[in-house]
Amino acid sequence: MKVIIVMPAYNAEKTLEKTIRDIPQGTADEIILVDDCSKDGTVELSRRLGLTTVVHERNLGYGGNQKTCYREALRRGADVVVMIHPDYQYDARLTPHLVGLIEKGVCDFVLGNRIRTRHEALSGGMPFYKYLFNRMLTVLENFWTGQNLGEWHSGLRAYSRQVLETIPWELNSDDFVFDQQFLHQAAALGFRMGDIPVAARYFSEASSINFARSVVYGLSTLRVMVQVLAHRLGLWKNPLFLPKRGA
Repeated sequence: MKVIIVMPAYNAEKTLEKTIRDIPQGTADEIILVDDCSKDGTVELSRRLGLTTVVHERNLGYGGNQKTCYREALRRGADVVVMIHPDYQYDARLTPHLVGLIEKGVCDFVLGNRIRTRHEALSGGMPFYKYLFNRMLTVLENFWTGQNLGEWHSGLRAYSRQVLETIPWELNSDDFVFDQQFLHQAAALGFRMGDIPVAARYFSEASSINFARSVVYGLSTLRVMVQVLAHRLGLWKNPLFLPKRGA
């Protein structure tokens, strides 16, 4: 199976090389970095490291960046796509384990779970309010969808090609709620989801949204859940939760 790693990047010059070094050799056939108009030397470093580098002409946002990542990966024939943030917040050494669960047919969609224990998450630098929001929303979202994921708010993800060819992610937001829309779409369409433990890493160079943006993100997540419920009850056949045509 062809494995492609995608990296949605914005101002990742200080952490990109460390992230790349952690990816075990032979794990991926190609690494694609999509730069969302960084103001530092991310693009130059990416090219120097030999990565396939795609540069946006204008900033498209976190969700918009992922859309480019997935389009490029599918266009290049990926069977498994792994998204790794190049800010070193997630442990890229675990990439073979994410891929293996998909290659062996155990899961269609795998996430990294940073909340193995409360102590571990907080000692890794996760702000307490983020930990609290994460736990509350994760419990609610598991109940809402019938899933049993350890965390619904992880940016370390791996997908089978079928997931990306079925879910209408092109219709999703260009903002941070893209990730939550994608998860609820996968649950609604019956894909097998699972997770593996991964350390929480919060430090100054790692990207992180502030309290105000976190509140907006949380409210946007609740809005997605209301949309899911309306769709499930037949009140509104939302195209977000229907498979792509021809899928």
